[in-house]
Amino acid sequence: MDESLLIPINLQKALGDRRSFISDGAAERVRLEYFKHTQLGQLVARAHFGAETEGPPGLVHSAAISGSLLEAMIFAAWSQGCGVLSMRFSTAFKQMLPLHTSALIDTALEMDGPRLTIRASLTTQHGMQSSIYAEAEGLFMAIPASKFGVDGVKVAQMFAALS
Repeated sequence: MDESLLIPINLQKALGDRRSFISDGAAERVRLEYFKHTQLGQLVARAHFGAETEGPPGLVHSAAISGSLLEAMIFAAWSQGCGVLSMRFSTAFKQMLPLHTSALIDTALEMDGPRLTIRASLTTQHGMQSSIYAEAEGLFMAIPASKFGVDGVKVAQMFAALS
């Protein structure tokens, strides 16, 4: 992915200083940074997996990967001004992910009435070659952002204005 097409965004601040449930900013845990892909108009996250995400020796624990995918999917909904509650979530692991890896999480969402289907994939780039480590899909129920104390229209407009 051409990272020159990514604009950094602080979604936690836009949502009223909400904290991440997976990322606390510690270098040795999971760190997530969010971006808007200017051509696709979609949310992208960069995930950094430090030593404290270890499951099997030298590898990232599946829960760290799943949690990162889920948070990116939820923030993808928020980027469109939509609060959500998870109804179903599944992760397919394609390869083992080594510790100290930085990867990108792409998201895509489809809305069908109050239900959203959100997909995400965790990939790394090595030169011109991309490797998929995990893919996730979730079904979410849209909840008015105001129920969470957030102005969803303002959040969606802020995200849309990024270019």
